[in-house]
Amino acid sequence: MRAKLTYALTAAVLVVYFVLVGSRGVLLIETGTPLTVTFGVAVLILPVIGVWFLWKNTQFVRKANALAAELEAEGGLPVDELKRTPSGRIDRDSADAVFVKRKAETEAAPEDWRTWFRLAVAYHDARDTPRARKAMQRAIALHEGRQIEAA
Repeated sequence: MRAKLTYALTAAVLVVYFVLVGSRGVLLIETGTPLTVTFGVAVLILPVIGVWFLWKNTQFVRKANALAAELEAEGGLPVDELKRTPSGRIDRDSADAVFVKRKAETEAAPEDWRTWFRLAVAYHDARDTPRARKAMQRAIALHEGRQIEAA
């Protein structure tokens, strides 16, 4: 729940920022000189890109959460078997060992979104965020029945 609140607050702050930046772009355009109109248009591009990025990221999070809920209902969420340091951080060797197991599961069933979801969690635990995101995107695509390129 805390993560959802943090995400919502961050998204709200970004939207306010996009509105402020967009209003500055409009003010520059209203000035009417060729230079300020050019800068105004350039400034307006930033909020458009930001809104698009925020939208895509929100859709990704919603879909990943839906997969997690479905997997939980099936009893297939990965069990937290990771060793932790006294401070609570995940032990790197433990994360690597779990990752090897999850990778083998995924190689054995490459068309099952569930194995890709669990692999994404293992990548995340191993602090490899880019690969965790790609694995989750693959899980989402498989769940939706979309064709995907080989990684």
